[in-house]
Amino acid sequence: QVRLVESGGGSVQAGGSLTLSCAASGSIFSDYLMGWFRQAPGKEREFVAAITRSGGRITYEDSVKGRFTISRDNAKNTVYLQMNSLKPEDTAVYYCAAGSVLSMRAPQYDYWGQGTQVTVSS
Repeated sequence: QVRLVESGGGSVQAGGSLTLSCAASGSIFSDYLMGWFRQAPGKEREFVAAITRSGGRITYEDSVKGRFTISRDNAKNTVYLQMNSLKPEDTAVYYCAAGSVLSMRAPQYDYWGQGTQVTVSS
C-alpha cells in the first residue's frame, strides 16, 4: 500500500512555472515507478510523465516535452514535476500515481493521489 499526496498546484499566467510535489508514505517509495497524470474538466485522465525506480528512464507526453521535467528523490519519498512555459491547455487537476510498469495508461498504475489543481490563464 502507498499513500500519495500532491502539493504545489496553483494559478499562474501563461508562460509561468510551477513545481508539483508528490509525497509517498506507507511503503517503500523506491520500489515503485512513479507517474504524473492530469484531468481537465470534461476530459479523460491523460498521461503526463513517468520515471522509473532509479530515475534512469523517463517518458513524457508529447505536448509537455521540453517544458516539463519529472524527477524523484527516493531518500525523501517524493516525486516532482517541474512545469515551465505553462499554457492554458495545461489547466487540469494533476495526479501522481505509483505502479510497477512503465506505461502511459492510467489503469496500469496501482495507487493514486487526490490531485492538485493547476490553472493557467492567458
